[in-house]
Amino acid sequence: MTRLLRYAALALLAGTAPVLMAGDAPRQFSNPLLDSGADPWIVRDGDIYYYMHTLGDRLAIRATRDLTRLKDAQEAVVWRPAAKGPNARSIWAPELHRIDGKWYLYYTAADADHDDDAHRGIFVLENANADPRQGQWTDRGRLKTAHTGIDGTTFTDRGKRYFVYSPYVGSDSPLAIVAMSNPWTLQGPETIIARPDQPWERQGGRQILEGPEFLQGPKGDLFLSYSGSACWSDDYAIGLLHARPGSDPLDAAAWTKAPQPVIAKSPAAGVYAPGHNGFFTTPGGEQWIVYHANPGPDMKCTAKRSPRIQRVTFARNGHPVFAAPAGSATPLAAPR
Repeated sequence: MTRLLRYAALALLAGTAPVLMAGDAPRQFSNPLLDSGADPWIVRDGDIYYYMHTLGDRLAIRATRDLTRLKDAQEAVVWRPAAKGPNARSIWAPELHRIDGKWYLYYTAADADHDDDAHRGIFVLENANADPRQGQWTDRGRLKTAHTGIDGTTFTDRGKRYFVYSPYVGSDSPLAIVAMSNPWTLQGPETIIARPDQPWERQGGRQILEGPEFLQGPKGDLFLSYSGSACWSDDYAIGLLHARPGSDPLDAAAWTKAPQPVIAKSPAAGVYAPGHNGFFTTPGGEQWIVYHANPGPDMKCTAKRSPRIQRVTFARNGHPVFAAPAGSATPLAAPR
């Protein structure tokens, strides 16, 4: 019996979901990691990667020490919505964060009787267990954002915590930021820091910025990636905001926008509509991005969207450098 099988058998006897062991990790892999998985999210705690994506009717976590073998990691359902209530439908875009020794799960959901943008918001669950697949998740409710919206994320800068999301403001979906007094409570006014004012952000018949994600630069710069345009457009892509070291993240003037996407479709590689990303670091200190994309044109916002990862490097000026999206025919060095 192999070490992995022995571990899995012992875990099953103990009544716990196994963590996939790294074993002899392959030196190379190819994208995608799974055949399906929109809005992917990866966070590492110690030597364990926790992975989530949109499932629509539940929240589930996979755990592995080897992301190239994510397909073999068991999915553990950690929460299901009630039949009625404000967070009963369209469970989207989960993000798992480790904050002050506890786990927090942010997700988008809609009302049971009104599954529409006017009744959509971001909710928070809390868990004190060391393993987020175990223990009790406490419902901390809906974040009291100024608008309905989607795709909430949180980050800290110089000891202060912030929340960023994509609100519905008229016909637009911009990006808004607000301070937090704790992981489930917003504090003070919101500030819109970016609007869909570039042509590439208006593809598919909608003006949309969504899926904001934070990246700390090695020189103290603040970066926020985001997805622009409608997800049903092949031109859905990833853009980038930048704030200089020492800037006030709540000051809209502190943020400047890259004029073009940093990751866009690549028909030659068989990658279309890349978007809704996240960032994670490896035990060896490498920075990586996870995002979803379609393997062909005109596949829109369906389960055909699949999770992909690629390494992110930094230029001498401290700004991130993103490689062109790699398709299934391109071998990549595995995370270290």
